[in-house]
Amino acid sequence: MSGQPNTRFADLFGMAGWSKGELARMVNRQAAAMGHPQLSTDTSRVRRWIDMGEIPRDPVPRVLAALFTERLGRVVTMEDLGLVRHGRAGKRQGDGKREDPDGVLWAPERTAAVLTEFTGMDLMLNRRGLVGAGAALAAGATLSSAMHDWLHTDPTLRADAPVLDNPLHAEPAGFDRYEAAPIGSQEVEELEGSVQVFRAWDAARGGGLQRKAVVGQLNEVGGMLAYHHPPQLQRRLWGVAANLAVLAGWMSHDVGLEPTAQKYFVIATHAAHEGGDRPRAGEALSRAARQMVHLGRPDDAMDLMKLAQSGSGEELQPRTKAMFHTIEAWAQAAMGKGQAMRRTLGQAEDLFVSDRHDSRQPDWMQTFKDEDLYGMQALAYRTLAEHDPSAAVHAQHYAQKALALRVDGRERSKIFDHLSMASACFIADDPEQADRYARLALMAMGANSSRRTWDRLREMYRLTAEYASYPKVGELREEIRQALPRPRSRNTGSAPA
Repeated sequence: MSGQPNTRFADLFGMAGWSKGELARMVNRQAAAMGHPQLSTDTSRVRRWIDMGEIPRDPVPRVLAALFTERLGRVVTMEDLGLVRHGRAGKRQGDGKREDPDGVLWAPERTAAVLTEFTGMDLMLNRRGLVGAGAALAAGATLSSAMHDWLHTDPTLRADAPVLDNPLHAEPAGFDRYEAAPIGSQEVEELEGSVQVFRAWDAARGGGLQRKAVVGQLNEVGGMLAYHHPPQLQRRLWGVAANLAVLAGWMSHDVGLEPTAQKYFVIATHAAHEGGDRPRAGEALSRAARQMVHLGRPDDAMDLMKLAQSGSGEELQPRTKAMFHTIEAWAQAAMGKGQAMRRTLGQAEDLFVSDRHDSRQPDWMQTFKDEDLYGMQALAYRTLAEHDPSAAVHAQHYAQKALALRVDGRERSKIFDHLSMASACFIADDPEQADRYARLALMAMGANSSRRTWDRLREMYRLTAEYASYPKVGELREEIRQALPRPRSRNTGSAPA
């Protein structure tokens, strides 16, 4: 017992809207359903958890995490509730803000347990149809400052840690019980292959169709990581975990589950770091940066990109650096910094061209090809065109180059290119061309589960207002209104469309 209020618990308790007596009764009922009928919690004990920082014994923290997860319609872990004994739960700095708002500073040995708990809760929400946004994102500056010192230390590989007599068991959360077991190189190779399959599905059809499968696979990998395998095998397993966590985060972002996505990006960063792969950790943070630009927070994205680049060490290959620069340029464009954006895109081009394929690219960089560079350049110029309309012609140029190379079935990227082109055409006062590309995007979106494509469509739709009197554009506006997803009821836990 710390003697200090557990502010994390208090904040979530306030959001849930229970009384202390209600929570105590629910803990007893839930514990009995989970096989602990002897548990007896009362109002005074709940008060001690909140006001005195008392941490209850297992299984109560897991029970509480399951209850809050179901109540709030988003994943709530024991870390989020401040109920992990080695953590700094509930402390605040002098400015009144949480010292560790997103639980990113867990100790290295907790990574497998956090991974398993979080994915278990996410799967529980999927089963019950309660998955939703339901929480504010941690700002990029807050996230990057919290992770900076940790990420810049030399990685301590789990495989190099002393082997204990008993394996570290990552206790699964809620109702999900997965019996972990040691595995061999063949199983790891199959897991690595599954990442490629999931990645291809995501690129072709969007994150909604396979997200649950990816989260389930990641949950099982978390159980496998509870055991100490030979060092090389353990590193590969951490690599699988990092890749799956990035994919789970990207798919979550793709369908609008923003806080969930950010947590997966943080988990991916930890997993990559424990596997000794600092560039992979940096790429995970770059995904969080792209998320921030999409959500209209480019300054936070810039903070995250600085951390991603500096935290990746000296191992970054030119193509990865080029990709990082395109994300930074997009953020600069969103801030209206045209000169800085052009300079950054120039650096990206130079780095990309300097990569003569002399060294083998990591598997997570295999999809950043010429068309992806052009697509990001088109997006950056299209974004800048909101501040400087003369940039629209450059957006059209690069979008056209990207579309000419989109032949590998990555339909979501093609939709984004079509929307960049359509938006740039509207800004450049070419409604006839804009109508053509907008319709190409709209035709493809029905077979895609990416909510981000609809977000970009809304951005383009705003630009059509000036041309609403044109017959073709008027018809296009009506078709878009009919096609846009309807807002879903709040009691489903989903954010409005």
